[in-house]
Formats: sequence, structure tokens, C-alpha cells
Amino acid sequence: MLKNLVFATFIFFIHNVVHAQQLDYSKYYSQLTVKSPKAIVYDAESGDIIYQKKANEKSSIASLTKLMTAMVLIDSNLDLDKKVTITKSDFDKIKGTSSRLWLGSELSRKELLSIALIASDNRAASAISNSYPGGKKAFVQAMNVKAKQLGMDDTSFADPTGLDKNNISTAIDLVKMTQAAQQYPLIRELSTSSYYEAHIKNKKIKLNYNNTNLLVRQGLWDIDISKTGYIREAGKCLIMQTKVMDKPIIMVFLKSYGKYTRTADAKRVRKWLENVHVQANLASN
Repeated sequence: MLKNLVFATFIFFIHNVVHAQQLDYSKYYSQLTVKSPKAIVYDAESGDIIYQKKANEKSSIASLTKLMTAMVLIDSNLDLDKKVTITKSDFDKIKGTSSRLWLGSELSRKELLSIALIASDNRAASAISNSYPGGKKAFVQAMNVKAKQLGMDDTSFADPTGLDKNNISTAIDLVKMTQAAQQYPLIRELSTSSYYEAHIKNKKIKLNYNNTNLLVRQGLWDIDISKTGYIREAGKCLIMQTKVMDKPIIMVFLKSYGKYTRTADAKRVRKWLENVHVQANLASN
């Protein structure tokens, strides 16, 4: 316990000393291995790009899409407590994925949003969009308008779930989306909840959902925003804003294909950042 306290105090001291200086992270790139083909590490406090790898290249983004879906829903000021019924139009006709939300299930928009953000359920996201005035087509249009408002000039959305490979963005644009989503307390709360229990009263069933982000489920990180994604064209994706030495850091990893590559990249980046600050302080003495 004492040893951990001493180390934490040392890291805090190092952070304060180095924070006052302009740190050139590029000098330490050789010490970092990021296996995801596309990535960015961004200091949300200073606005500096700490590390990037093909961050301007476009890519399918799979269920990272659902952060935009959440923002459009909340921006609409629609009643989040209003019940929405799952219909056949919510079934996945693109990839044929399944869902435990049965045909005819009735859930509130907030319940659907919880399941979409925590468990990345596609049927839930689809039902949200179909309950929007003008339906799914109008909802997707609102997503694209929101993207332009946020300056996401290399981003386009074709559906609200992320199943469509034509949901395209870049790591840099996804930083902008993450920063915007971080301004919504409900999105912060839901996307970082490790567990959710849904009660489908009209079907008399209870459904348990776990967060798709391993790092959220483990509960060892201080995470403000989180979303994972996967379709074949996008690979395994991860975006999150977390704290490293009390600094808000946004990490984006795209096109990963190993089972744990994206979370392993996040762990490597955090360890690298901590080590860089220690080395930079020692070098300045």
C-alpha cells in the first residue's frame, strides 16, 4: 500500500513538472508500439496530437457510429421515456446480426439508448432512428448535419447502427466526435456503465447486458467516454476519452483485427505516456 502511494505521489509530481514544459512526444515514438493500422492519441486539455498513425485516412467505423446516434437523439429533445416498439424494420438486413430484443418488444428511448451504447445492440439503435420524426432517413440526414457542424469533413453516415460499411470517418474526425459526445452527461454515464439490466414488461423478460469495452468492464481505468465497434470492413475499433496522470486523453484505434489488439494498444499507450513523463523529467534535471 505504502509503495503504491509513493509511486502515485511520484507520478503526480512528475506530471506537474513536465506539464509546465512543452513536451515533444515524437522523441519517444520509438518506445511505443501501436498495432492498430490507424490510430490517434490526443490531449483533450491542450488540443495537441500526441501520436498519430494514418489518422487522416478514411475507414469504415462500425458501431462507433452509435455515439453520433446518441447525440442526434438527445439533440432532438424527443421524450426519452416514451415507449418504442421493435418492428421488423429494425431487424438487420445488412449483416444478419441477431438481437435479444424480440419483435414487438416495448422499451423507452432511454432504455434503447442504454442498450445501444453499453451492449452496442443494433436493433436498439435502429428502433431509436425509426422513432424519429421522418423515420430513419431523416435521422441519418440529421447525423450528417451534426457531423458537418462538428467540422467532421471527412465523415459520412449511411445508417444509425454502423452495420453499413459506408459509415466512413477518420481518426482525427472521431476525436471531434468524442469531444462532442463528452459534453452529454447521459452519454458519458451510459457509455461507461459496465452493466445494464433491461426489463421488457410486455414480454415479461429480463435481459442483462455487459459493456463491449473490456477496459470498462474491468473497472480499472478512469474512462469518460467509450465505444467499440466491429464489422469485417472496419475491423475492431475503439474510441474513448480516459485520464492518464489526471490528463484527459482521447484514444482512437481503427482497423484492428486481433481479439485484444485495440485494448492492448490502449494499455501500451497509457504505459508509454507515463514512462515518457518520467524520462522527460529526469532529462530536465
